[in-house]
Amino acid sequence: MKGTLLLLGLLVTGELSFQTTEACLPFFEGYASVLSGSRVWLYQELQAFNATAEEKVALEKIQDCYSEERIRNILLEPKIMEAMVASPECLSYYGLDNIRSILDYISKLLGE
Repeated sequence: MKGTLLLLGLLVTGELSFQTTEACLPFFEGYASVLSGSRVWLYQELQAFNATAEEKVALEKIQDCYSEERIRNILLEPKIMEAMVASPECLSYYGLDNIRSILDYISKLLGE
């Protein structure tokens, strides 16, 4: 399921003709909202992309899957997100200071 979410994000960025580096931040904001378990945060992120009702339902289901193994996700997923955000491509596009700010923000939101 997690791989599906990543693939979906990559397909959407390709379909919209964005470079994947430009999509790093929006993708991870959405990814963090799914991991958080907060429907309010999820809806806020989806609103920025004018998500359809079907897309909302699909991402709610993905969020429910993450919520089933909450403890594991709290411990493991932020590390995976950090590894992806700190990729050479994202670092070169956004810069180290911006990436540090993003990682700090995500850590605070996820309660680390």
